[in-house]
Amino acid sequence: MKVKFILPSLTEAKSPLWRPIKYSLFPPLGLATLASYLDKDDEAEIRDQHVEDINLNDSPDLVVIQVYITNAYRAYKIAQHYRSRGIYVAMGGLHVTSLPDEASKHADTIFIGPGEQTFPLFLADLKKKQVQKRYISTDGRTIQNQPYIRRDLIKRNKYLVPNSLVISRGCPHHCNFCYKDSFFKSGKSFYTQQVDEILDEIDRLPGKHLYFLDDHLLGNPKLAYELFDGMEGMNRVFQGAATVQSILEGDLIEKAAKAGLRSLFVGFETFSNKNLQMSNKLQNQKYKYEAAVQRLHDLGIMINGSFVFGLDNDDKDVFKRTVDWGVSNGITTSTYHVLTPYPGTQLYQLMEKENRITTKDWTLYDTRHTVFKPQNLTPHELEQGYQWAYKEFYKWSSIANASLQHNNIKHIIKHFAYTGGWKKFEKLWNLIIQTGALKHMLPLLELILSEVNRKSENKVEHRYLQKSLS
Repeated sequence: MKVKFILPSLTEAKSPLWRPIKYSLFPPLGLATLASYLDKDDEAEIRDQHVEDINLNDSPDLVVIQVYITNAYRAYKIAQHYRSRGIYVAMGGLHVTSLPDEASKHADTIFIGPGEQTFPLFLADLKKKQVQKRYISTDGRTIQNQPYIRRDLIKRNKYLVPNSLVISRGCPHHCNFCYKDSFFKSGKSFYTQQVDEILDEIDRLPGKHLYFLDDHLLGNPKLAYELFDGMEGMNRVFQGAATVQSILEGDLIEKAAKAGLRSLFVGFETFSNKNLQMSNKLQNQKYKYEAAVQRLHDLGIMINGSFVFGLDNDDKDVFKRTVDWGVSNGITTSTYHVLTPYPGTQLYQLMEKENRITTKDWTLYDTRHTVFKPQNLTPHELEQGYQWAYKEFYKWSSIANASLQHNNIKHIIKHFAYTGGWKKFEKLWNLIIQTGALKHMLPLLELILSEVNRKSENKVEHRYLQKSLS
């Protein structure tokens, strides 16, 4: 059997604001995971439209398409094209799970929820020619003792971070704007691999750099402790995501730093306790963000802060307050979002009940557009404030000021290089991608993520550098 796995490009990836480097970071691990369940005699290929063109004139026996909300219409067109030629099309992903009735109109089979248990069942049924229209993940979810991900199908040279991995599914928390609860409905919503399996996968990955794509790398503290113990001495540097709570409780973050953690995505989201309560983001409420920031900086860990604009307690001042806080606290990179009520989430259900949803054009659900009626802002004010925040935070003067919040010279230089390199050299990144040189940038990333020697602070050099950058 000849199987073609497709990740259609997100709508925003083809917009005038498209940053090719942003969509050339990580390979589609979900599709590579599904491919691992094929028979040895099956032929398979993965096509990621973000980094390559997709030939639609071929004739596979089966096409499997991963659907997110902003690539849904493009995914449906691709599906229609293949189905019109008598080729079997299956679909899965977040959007399919959220709106199965919509998605099922465009596919012969859909998968609802995670696919580790349902996709093998589908393949078995396909051989018997007894295929179901829907496969729903419920009981028996696990990612332990599974076949190796088909990394041989991933074109490593097309991604800046080919060594990405996912060691868990879901998240232990239940924020009302998050897709997770709807995707993992009717079964376990947070589960992990075994430590030995994770370490084995890391051993198989070449190079030094890793990126854990898990929603919450520290979500299972026992597993994380054992994992970081096992990673000591492996000479790896890695990035991941965690919560404010997990940073401040216990000594797990110190274990992570010792194992090679150099950069962390942290969901601060909002400074308003009322907003946190309304979003059910209770894990942030009793902790001081500044304490989490200081603890990470003391360990030499750079921070990618996530912030959401448009929550009900936000007003016109929220944009400046958020940017100022990020700069004054030395946040390395900030990711801003316009609040987006995704279908299937508690937030969407609430806003639909309150008649606050203004459009169901899924191409606009990209966290850049306002698709609902904000409480204390106009839709225009929300979008303008969002755009202003990005522009303001990533000004050279803001980058310099944020860098200088660190006391360690190496951390200052790393911050300046990482932030500037990420946002200020777009034409250079485009040239690197077009010439196929992206693979040569990984050693530079590893250098920037090298350990900060916290004991070698030089205040004289710090004052000199501060004067130079001012």
